Amino acid sequence: MTEKEIIDYVKNHPSGKVKLAITDIDGVLRGKYISSEKFLSVVSSNIAFCDVVFGWDSSDVAYDNVKFTGWHSGYPDTPAIVDIKTFRKIPWEDNIPFFLAELSGKPSYVCPRNLLQQVIGKAEKLGYAPYFSQEFEWFNFEETPQSIHDKKFIGLTHLSPGMFGYSILRSSLRNDFFTALFDQLKKFDIPLEGLHTETGPGVYEAAITYSKILEAADRAVLFKTSVKEISYKHGIMATFMAKWSESLPGCSGHIHQSLWDKKSKNNLFYSDKDPNKMSDLFKSYVAGQLHCLPFILPMLAPTINSYKRLVEGAWAPTTLTWAIDNRTVALRALPLGPKSSRVETRVVGSDSNPYLAMAACLAAGIYGIKNKLKLQAPTIGNGYRDTAYGSLPANLWEATQKMKNSAIANELFGNNFVEHFVQTREWEWRQFSKVVTDWELKRYFEII
Repeated sequence: MTEKEIIDYVKNHPSGKVKLAITDIDGVLRGKYISSEKFLSVVSSNIAFCDVVFGWDSSDVAYDNVKFTGWHSGYPDTPAIVDIKTFRKIPWEDNIPFFLAELSGKPSYVCPRNLLQQVIGKAEKLGYAPYFSQEFEWFNFEETPQSIHDKKFIGLTHLSPGMFGYSILRSSLRNDFFTALFDQLKKFDIPLEGLHTETGPGVYEAAITYSKILEAADRAVLFKTSVKEISYKHGIMATFMAKWSESLPGCSGHIHQSLWDKKSKNNLFYSDKDPNKMSDLFKSYVAGQLHCLPFILPMLAPTINSYKRLVEGAWAPTTLTWAIDNRTVALRALPLGPKSSRVETRVVGSDSNPYLAMAACLAAGIYGIKNKLKLQAPTIGNGYRDTAYGSLPANLWEATQKMKNSAIANELFGNNFVEHFVQTREWEWRQFSKVVTDWELKRYFEII
């Protein structure tokens, strides 16, 4: 639709309202409904968001360690712009108009969507058109927000029992929900390449159709919230935690990436002259990610829970490794042909903020290209056993300190973003560290 057609749609929609959202540092959509009249008055200028949306955590607890905003600043409004190109109609809300917004002006370093666009700009200046897509695994429960709190998150009812990946049978069990996901996501401009059951009770996996990177990130961010909203309509709760249960598989958010020429005609990762069909640019891109991974890991694995997934034998990597079509390594190269050659970053969890995760992947790959990094030897066999080039940090604190003290992170994303983001991850660790867990009670209450 043209901009005029979009404006006309807003004017004529019988609801008289528009839904807007901005994405916070954790990848959570924060937004509101505004009247059509209000939208039309701000669409070509600025709209204001209270800057607390970038000054608190995922539980709405205000940070006490960030400079951007806080009690010291009074939590003022900060200017944001509506990206009219993100227009969508929400099919499960009578097709009301929806738009994404992002911060504008000086404070924009805290805005994940803005950060991604800065990284994209650097890639485009070098003549590259990045194409990305993200795939997600998640658990589904026959629960409501109230019931899970009443049960204290214990004894929840899975959508289906047992371990049954790629099951044609299980996909028919709640086919109303399964079909609604596929059809309504497409209508919301989040087309899926595939949707299937994954190993684990009530687990689904979806692969989002690839696109240019900003659209890919928008789709991924909107996918997670859309799945949760569609789930609500069917009496289901969806969770994108990286590791919901210690006894069940974790949930990934793998990111597939390729670089094309400016006109998007040629996949620059493919070379028919190389034995493995990998261009030198592809090799340097992979080398850059391997080199940078220890210093950008919190952008791919941002929560305490993320690191419960990154353990041996859990279909998630633990070492700084790569190989061709090997699911035990951090980077799975797929030089499949002139149209489909790509790399899959398998470190990323389903709990990631897609804007930050994609910015991290692209920036690290470009770093490798600019510095002409040479790719290490591929892993043969089990990537968990290949520690020749090191292992990933083991928890959020360790990963955050590596990022905090890294000159590479500052070079890739700027001092302001790194300082703010690191402080939010240190806050997350502090909140976890003071909690007495069930594990501690069971282990120490009687015996010690």
